[in-house]
Amino acid sequence: MESSASCPADAAPLAKRQFRVLVGVTGSVAALKLPLLVSRLLDIPGTCVIRAWDCRKPLLFCPAMNTVMWEHPVTAQQVGLLKAFGYVEIPCVAKKLVCGDEGLGAMAEVGTIVDKVKEVLFCRGSSQQS
Repeated sequence: MESSASCPADAAPLAKRQFRVLVGVTGSVAALKLPLLVSRLLDIPGTCVIRAWDCRKPLLFCPAMNTVMWEHPVTAQQVGLLKAFGYVEIPCVAKKLVCGDEGLGAMAEVGTIVDKVKEVLFCRGSSQQS
């Protein structure tokens, strides 16, 4: 969606903004992207979409990182700030991670993510019809 790491204002209008929901699924780089997302220093390709996102539409995020990173107090602050922006967290789950850790930090299962997206779309569809 982006031609470069910067996000020029004259860039194509995010596919005409016809999206109904944005799901940010991140892997082990979540520990890097989360503070950048929170501080709005979003020069990493792929994250500028969030700054260009219409805040009236839902944005879901699925954090994933190793257990030590997940348990760090800064992570809780950053997740809290994203939620304060109105973004919806699909919480990570506990299991044995690729790095060998066992505990919280694994990304939610695909089925859980899909169910949450459907829930958010259904709720928004119902509220828009009222």
